[in-house]
Amino acid sequence: MKILIYPHKILHQEAAAVTNIDGNLQELIDRMIETMYKAKGIGLAANQVGELRQVMVMDVTPSEEGSNPIVLINPRISHAEGSEVTEEGCLSVPDYSAKIKRAALIQVTGFDRDGKELSFEADGILARCIQHELDHLKGICFVDRLSPLKKAMFRKKWAKIRPGRK
Repeated sequence: MKILIYPHKILHQEAAAVTNIDGNLQELIDRMIETMYKAKGIGLAANQVGELRQVMVMDVTPSEEGSNPIVLINPRISHAEGSEVTEEGCLSVPDYSAKIKRAALIQVTGFDRDGKELSFEADGILARCIQHELDHLKGICFVDRLSPLKKAMFRKKWAKIRPGRK
């Protein structure tokens, strides 16, 4: 499974809600988890692998503790509070990171891979990861959140370091 690289057009499209949790979706989830681990990431949204479905996978567990993948289908943030600015990177924007402002504490709703309804609070790296991946599902890349000046600086740098550039 290939991770799309910014500014691929699919990364700027909104994903559709999942209406059927079937074998095809389970296969997509398994492949996304495998791809995320192979790329040494902590999160991956379906848009990033060319699928416009509201599915994200994450694992923010330190590697020495083993794997603990989290799957969220049709995720929503029902409440957010506080804010923090922390360095973020993205598998679709390799070799680039920037400080991004996100909510410090969020209340998340959605479904797990079996269709069971979920509702939980998240903070720290998990809250940041959920917000980052949810942005992807809305067609927003983290670099879209940069100030105009930092975005201009990113574009200049990205033109030089972008993978596969000609």
